[in-house]
Amino acid sequence: MWNDQVKALLDEVLEENPSLFLIDLSISAGNSIKVVIDGDNGVTLEDCMKVSRGIEHNLDREETDFSLEVTSTGASEPLTMARQYTKNIGRKMKVKTSESTYEGTLQSASKDNITLEWKAREPKPVGKGKVTVVKNQTIPFSKIIKANVVLKF
Repeated sequence: MWNDQVKALLDEVLEENPSLFLIDLSISAGNSIKVVIDGDNGVTLEDCMKVSRGIEHNLDREETDFSLEVTSTGASEPLTMARQYTKNIGRKMKVKTSESTYEGTLQSASKDNITLEWKAREPKPVGKGKVTVVKNQTIPFSKIIKANVVLKF
């Protein structure tokens, strides 16, 4: 019952802010609520505050004591939803499938798959030496085990 109320309040806040979407909602036995969100244009502190207020201001602490934490996904966290890939087009990614691991620039993301592009050095078709070639790989979401944005420092 209480979990349904929290979920309904969260859905309402996310409807009012369509660029935001839910990554994870967990409610522990001690009524500790943790909400992890992401956004098509990233997530600001103000976005987290809106979500927090939308939930907290509509629950009665007199009725049920609770704690609430609203966070955004971390930069190093794996991507878990197809919607997260779109905002990362043009960024370098590392994608692991059951067959292989690919590292390249995310070129596109559709509802079914992503396409990575990278440069590789290969032997020349004729003669000695190597030549740089551009490689592409389209990977269906169903094959992705883990995908992370590669951070540059």
